[in-house]
Amino acid sequence: MLKLAFSMTLAIAAGISLVVQQAPNANLRVGLASTAWSGFMSYLFGVVCIAALALLLQEAPPTIAAASRISWFAWSGGLFGAIFIGLGIFLVPKLGAATFFALLFAGQMLGSIAFDHFGLLGVPIHEVSAIRVAGAAMLVGGVVLVRM
Repeated sequence: MLKLAFSMTLAIAAGISLVVQQAPNANLRVGLASTAWSGFMSYLFGVVCIAALALLLQEAPPTIAAASRISWFAWSGGLFGAIFIGLGIFLVPKLGAATFFALLFAGQMLGSIAFDHFGLLGVPIHEVSAIRVAGAAMLVGGVVLVRM
């Protein structure tokens, strides 16, 4: 139970970090006068941080043989991360953080229900239920309320 609570706390912290991330990125956009270059600089700094973590953990770099066995789609995470970063940089100043993230969470919930139901990209199947649909509907309702 303690491990679950810790994991849930970390997930909440990850969500907060997404909000924190977008504020400096939006400021970077203003300072650099470019959505694309501010996204690039954000990713560059992120690469430096992850490289420092790998060195700190003393993890060996992956081999070319191991990397070549990985599905092409497994490499696309960075693309989707870049889409998130770019859209956040562009939309947070226009919509505000609360509306952007309310819509983001609603999209994540709807996408998650579909991925779970159909087992997309290897996600374990968890069939859609009335309760899950009601939860997603409440999120969409929350988006409407946050936007008012």
